Amino acid sequence: MKVPHLHDWPTDYGEAVDLQNRLRGRVEIRPLPTGIRLVAGTDVSYDRGNDLMHAGVVVLRLPGFEVIEQRTHSRRVPFPYIPGLLSFRELPPLLEAARLLDTRPDAVIADGQGLAHMRGLGLASHLGLWLGIPTVGCAKSRLVGEHREPGEERERRARLWVEGRVVGSVVRTRRSVKPVYVSPGHLADIPSSVRLVLRCCSRYRLPETTRAAHRLVNEVRAADL
Repeated sequence: MKVPHLHDWPTDYGEAVDLQNRLRGRVEIRPLPTGIRLVAGTDVSYDRGNDLMHAGVVVLRLPGFEVIEQRTHSRRVPFPYIPGLLSFRELPPLLEAARLLDTRPDAVIADGQGLAHMRGLGLASHLGLWLGIPTVGCAKSRLVGEHREPGEERERRARLWVEGRVVGSVVRTRRSVKPVYVSPGHLADIPSSVRLVLRCCSRYRLPETTRAAHRLVNEVRAADL
């Protein structure tokens, strides 16, 4: 898959924050397109005891979650772990994995934040700008914002607020399990992002896209040991 060059990668905190502030104005919030059938999931796994990381992209076909294609890329960690700057650490290998794809997905669900980010440019938004593909963030935990607890039943949700603005939705994907944090990445909005995440959740808390990518990168990491 062709991935056009968006920017060079900064090497320090100040440059990274400045780039986020400049890029966030390019994020487009609008409903996801109709007829989505091919959805990609992404994940990154780290070797214990060294700085090697393994990124994976898996493309599934809805509604049966058939794996159409999967690609990985391994490399040394390019950027330190700093809250709010995860994309500078994980996107370089994820983009290399995406470049290996023959299949262009209709949408991507990233294991991370979209708009629900202190500068409005989480990993999902940043990834969407690089790929030019509708992208949704589905995170396991909250990075920023406040919300009430959603109801216990599947599909119950609560608004995620940051400084008086709704940036995402806290969604119960299974009855009585912890919710996930859904926010638009790029070329998506909150309602359609929530619908896509729920559509990709079958028997588990996390979308099948995320689960497939997680299995893939852990297999690669285990084989590298």
